[in-house]
Amino acid sequence: MHLPKNILVPTDFTETSDAALDYAIALAALTGGSVTLMHAYEIPVVGFPDGALIASGDMVGSILTATEAALAACVLKRKSSGVAIKTVLRQGVAYEEVNAIAADVNADLIVIGTHGRRGLARALLGSVAENVIRTATRPVLTIHGPRDAAK
Repeated sequence: MHLPKNILVPTDFTETSDAALDYAIALAALTGGSVTLMHAYEIPVVGFPDGALIASGDMVGSILTATEAALAACVLKRKSSGVAIKTVLRQGVAYEEVNAIAADVNADLIVIGTHGRRGLARALLGSVAENVIRTATRPVLTIHGPRDAAK
């Protein structure tokens, strides 16, 4: 067994994702490793009986600009950690992109936050973490968010 040195952290920019990132950075510091912070987004499409509303180029540009800024802010906030952090931004289904990026960067470990949603919220929102756990070909470590820790 080898210690994980190349750690992938998917983010949705919530406190839970921040907790996962901080955990991954601490682990990478211990192993002399690095972290790849990634975010995947889907182009908003809203269906109507008579057609569909698809995001304009300006809207997609705004999404990209805001997401790139959010990734940069996450890295800047943790600059003093001494751990190398790179970022990746992809368009696509989140759990599929997590697995694709894990393969691309040859990740030893995926560290992902889980919100612990249950019932209707989980049915409506789905669970990226659950899909990653079910489909990943690499080890996955889940970190529960602040809300889950308080329970």
